[in-house]
Formats: sequence, C-alpha cells, structure tokens
Amino acid sequence: MRIEDFDFDLPKELIAQTPLKNREESRLLILNRKTGEIAHKHFYDIIDYLNPGDTLVLNNTKVIPARLYGVKQDTHAHIEVLLLNQKDNDIWEVLCRPAKRVKVGTVITFGDGLLQARCLESFDEGRRYLQFEYEGIFLEILDKLGEMPLPPYITAKLDDKDRYQTVYAKVEGSAAAPTAGLHFTESLLEKIQQKGVNIAYLTLHVGLGTFKPVTETEVVKHKMHSEFYSVSEETAALLNETRKNGKRIISVGTTSTRTLETIMTKFGTFKADSGYTDIFIYPGYQFKAIDALITNFHLPKSTLIMLVSAFASRELIMKAYQEAIKERYRFFSFGDAMFIE
Repeated sequence: MRIEDFDFDLPKELIAQTPLKNREESRLLILNRKTGEIAHKHFYDIIDYLNPGDTLVLNNTKVIPARLYGVKQDTHAHIEVLLLNQKDNDIWEVLCRPAKRVKVGTVITFGDGLLQARCLESFDEGRRYLQFEYEGIFLEILDKLGEMPLPPYITAKLDDKDRYQTVYAKVEGSAAAPTAGLHFTESLLEKIQQKGVNIAYLTLHVGLGTFKPVTETEVVKHKMHSEFYSVSEETAALLNETRKNGKRIISVGTTSTRTLETIMTKFGTFKADSGYTDIFIYPGYQFKAIDALITNFHLPKSTLIMLVSAFASRELIMKAYQEAIKERYRFFSFGDAMFIE
C-alpha cells in the first residue's frame, strides 16, 4: 500500500479558511458503507441518523494557545515553539522552528522574560523537550503570550478563538482541535439527548501524531507519535452497556476513534484507562470499538484519510471525496462533515 493511493486533487478554493457563522449549518455527506450510497444533508440533520440507545462519543480536549514566539537568550535569534505534549510538570515536548538553532542547553525567553525555557533533549523532526520557568500559573501566561495554533493551510485571521474549540471542550492540553466536533451546538446536543441518544466523553490531546505528514512511500513504514488519552469509568461502563444492548457506538472524529480502538485492542472490552497511544489505523485494520463515524474531510496522503479509508474502504472514500469536490463542499478543519454509517 503506497502513499499515492491516498492522494487526490483538491481545488485550493475549497479549503475552508473561516468557520461558518452557525456551526450546525455545515453540510453533511452521508456515506453508507454497505450500499455505497451517498446523500447530501446539513449537519443539523445528523439527529435523523442517530437512534435511541446509541452512544455518541465526543473528545472533550481543549486547545491551548500552544504557539509561542521567543528569542534565544544569547543571540536574540527568533524561535517559534509549538507545545505538543506535557511530559512532566513544566517539561513539554515541543516543535521548534528553526530547530537547528535550538540545541541542548539553549535558553529561550518569551514576553520579555515573563516565560523562559531551557532545552533538555533534542530529537529529529524539530522535536525538543523544553523545561519552562515562570512565576504564576502556566496556562494564564500562555493566554497572555500564546496564539491558537491554526493549521498552516488556514491563512485567514480567526476573529473569535472560541470557534477553534468545540462547545464541550473541557480538558486543556491540545495542540489542535478535534475538528469533527466543531459542528455541534449546545442546542443540537440537547436535542440528540432528548431523542434518547447517550453522550459519552473521553479525552485525547491532539499532538504531532495526528497531523504529522506521512513521508514514507510505503504506508506501513510510517511511525505515529504518541498522544495522551484518558477514558473514565463512567464512559467505559456506558460503552459496554451500549454494546450489550446491541446499539451503536458512534465516534465523533478520528481522535475519539483512535482512543476507543486503543482501549479495545488493549483490553478486549471498554475499561477506564489513561496513557499514551501511537495507534496507526490504515486499510486492513479490523475495527473493534466503533459502528459509525462522524468526521471532516481530510488532507491528501494523511493518516486521517487512511483511517477513514480503513473504515469504509479506500474506493468508497475516494468516491465520496470526488462527489464532495463536485458538490463544492468545504474541506479540512473549518470545512464540512461526513457521516459514515
């Protein structure tokens, strides 16, 4: 299986630069895995495809202002830092740019010394371990100095930073939003619950594992970086009950999917657990946890398009993507959605 198998041509103007005014008015492509049939709806129609007793699984991670701009203490060279994973108290795995300027022992200052970091370890691909020093509360300092880390294909300014958060974002620590969840509003979630659909939450802090480009020609050679996840006893019990009752587990996004599949692969049942996952899902993978998937339209050659291709088949996904391009759907983080049933 080669990386070119997951490539497609996307007109640049279909890359969504800004979110819609109303989250739930995004378009929704329905893809039936069994029949291959495609239907065109709006996201608020998702309620028609959810049944009483089903469980909808949402990732409640909250994006932090993870992009920092600083200078080297000795040379005053400009350094950009993207926080990826909190490893231990004030030690973070980060991406540095330009990475060649950040060696072990390098000290970077941010905001005229309000925040300072020392490089502890150096890895490939620009990754570093930095230890931060500051007075006060780290997340409050980040709010002052950091920027929301929008993907590089979004060049427009984001007027309201809350639009790059889900309405149920709660647990701070993510470097990117779980974008399939951006379409939900509080009122839509309320209507879904009133229909008798369960809602369960888990946490996966999106890091390099999700959006790192695949550089290997052979897909199987790609190595995912690990990301932190957490599943509560309450969520695990609800998922086991859903499965026992013969109802569906519907994952919202690839991050929720990877977390659920990690748990099922590890235990063979849903259990409360936390840790790091580097699960890589591509065609040939046998799904153990989910029955349906709500997702956005993903980048060509990405691990995300490989995951949805594993769930619905590469041929069906490519057919659906071509249909979405023909119908002028909006793509990527602020774009439209797909429900694969």
